Amino acid sequence: MERRAFIRVVGGGVVLAAGASALTGCVSVHVPRTAVTAWAGPTPDSDLRRWALSFAILAPNPHNLQPWLADLQVPGEITLRLDEQRLLPATDPYGRQILMGAGAFLELLAMAAAERGHRADITLFPDGEPGATLDARPFARVRLVADAAVSRDPLFAQALQRRTDRRAYDVARPIAPADVTSLRASVAHLPLAFDLAGRADAPSTDQTQVADIRAIVKDAWRVEMTTEAPMMESMRLLRFGSAEIDRHRDGIIITKRPLVTLAKLGFVDRRKFPAPNSRSTVAHLKEFNASTDATPAYLWLVTEGNARAQQILAGRAYVRVNLAGAARGLAMHPNEQALQEYPEVAGPYEAIHRLLGTPAPRHTVQMLARVGYLPAGAAPAPPAPRRGLDALWRT
Repeated sequence: MERRAFIRVVGGGVVLAAGASALTGCVSVHVPRTAVTAWAGPTPDSDLRRWALSFAILAPNPHNLQPWLADLQVPGEITLRLDEQRLLPATDPYGRQILMGAGAFLELLAMAAAERGHRADITLFPDGEPGATLDARPFARVRLVADAAVSRDPLFAQALQRRTDRRAYDVARPIAPADVTSLRASVAHLPLAFDLAGRADAPSTDQTQVADIRAIVKDAWRVEMTTEAPMMESMRLLRFGSAEIDRHRDGIIITKRPLVTLAKLGFVDRRKFPAPNSRSTVAHLKEFNASTDATPAYLWLVTEGNARAQQILAGRAYVRVNLAGAARGLAMHPNEQALQEYPEVAGPYEAIHRLLGTPAPRHTVQMLARVGYLPAGAAPAPPAPRRGLDALWRT
C-alpha cells in the first residue's frame, strides 16, 4: 500500500530525494513489461483457482511486498499463508497492515471466482489466529463452490485499472457528492465505518478537518523519516532501474535516470541511516509535505475493536473503495504513517484517532487515504510490478 523513496548519495556531499515529484523533467528508465505483465490479465486456465489468484495478486499491499503463499494440494481448495520473510517488523510490528493486504487479496479472489459462477467460501485462520506477531499458520482457507445464484460484482471491472497514485491531486476540486455516495455504497454491507472529509457540498469545517489531517500526516512522516528502524526498512526495499525492478518485482521502484545511474556507479548508500537534520532528510520532508498539501480530501475506515478478522475485513473494504474510486475517476493513496503502532509514532496515532472522533482502543482507524482528482491532462498512474503466480506456490 504505502511506499516510500529516499536516496542518500555519499561522496562529494551530493544529496537527492526521490518521490512523487522529485527531479521533475528528468528522463525515466522504463519499467520492464515483464514486471507488470500481471496487469494485462490472466491467460485462460483450466484451474479456476489459478485464474482467480491471477487477480488476487494485484491487491494493494504494504511496500508492495506481496507476502502471500498459496497451497493448492487439495483439489478445489486454496490454503493461504504469509511469507514470514516478507513482513515489516519495524513499521508494522503487529502485522495489522500486512493482514489488510491479505484482506484485499481475498476480496479480489472472491470477486474473480464470482465472475466464473463460483462462490468463495472463506475460513479465516483455520488453524488459529496469530498472537501479537504474525506467524506461518494459514490466514485463510478458501473453497471455490459452483453456485448459479452467485452475483458478479460490478466493481470487478476495475480490477486491472486500479492503482495507487502518489502524485499531487487537484486541490481546487473537492469530491463530488455522487462520487462520495459511490465510495460509501461499495462498503455499505460491511461491518465497519466509512467516512470522508473534503466533499464539495460540505461546510467549511470539513476543509478545516482536511487541513488538520494533513498536519498529523506530515508529523507522522517526520517521525518515520527520523526514526532509524522504520526508515532503514524502507531503504532496504529500494529497487533502482529496469534490471533491479525486473529481478525483484516488489518494493519501492526508482526510475529517474540520474538516480539509477548514480546507484549503478556505487554512489548510493542504502545501508546508512541519514541524520535527521541532513540535507537529504530535510529535502524529502519538504517534498512529502508538498504532495500532502496537494490533497483535497481524505477517506478513512474504522472498526470497533482491532481483532485480526477486522484487520482483514478492513483490507477487503479498502480495495472495494479503491475500485469504486477508479470507476469514478478518483485517485487514491494510503497514508498509513499515523496509524502505525511502533512506539515513536504514538503521538500522531493518538492525534488522528482523537481528531476523527474514534478514540482508541475502542475504535481503530484501519485506513487513512488521500483521495482526489488528477490535474487536467494527467496520464493515469502506471501499474506497480508484480512477481507473478510462480512466486505464489508452496507445496
